[in-house]
Amino acid sequence: MGFTSRNNRGIDTPLLQARLKVLTHPAVLVVDEIGYLPISRTGAMLFFQLMTRRYEHASTVLTSNKGFEDWGEIFGDDVMAAALIDRLVHHCHLVTIRGNSYRMRQHSELWQTLHTAHEPESSGGRRRRTPARQEATTT
Repeated sequence: MGFTSRNNRGIDTPLLQARLKVLTHPAVLVVDEIGYLPISRTGAMLFFQLMTRRYEHASTVLTSNKGFEDWGEIFGDDVMAAALIDRLVHHCHLVTIRGNSYRMRQHSELWQTLHTAHEPESSGGRRRRTPARQEATTT
């Protein structure tokens, strides 16, 4: 999408409103990896506007490695995050996927090295679970 992290100027510019309008109308919009990159305050407000405009009008697929409990921090506003989550889950199917990364499937040794290097010493040799990837599809 791109506009959530780079547009920190006013959100009422004609160009930005035109882009928001374009993103409102596709039958399906896919937003991948919410929370992977930082979102500015303006970007969070724009994303909220976009999701509000699409609410009950078009389908949206969202993916994230972050749980809903982290969205207040991601968007910098607990109230806005709660309102956004409320709209998203109203007519949706939540799919939680647990397991190893599909992209890392052929690199299991590297995967093990990356994930055991960050485990605390007191874990007693137990492997940490891979974070769940949450996907929400709204219709």
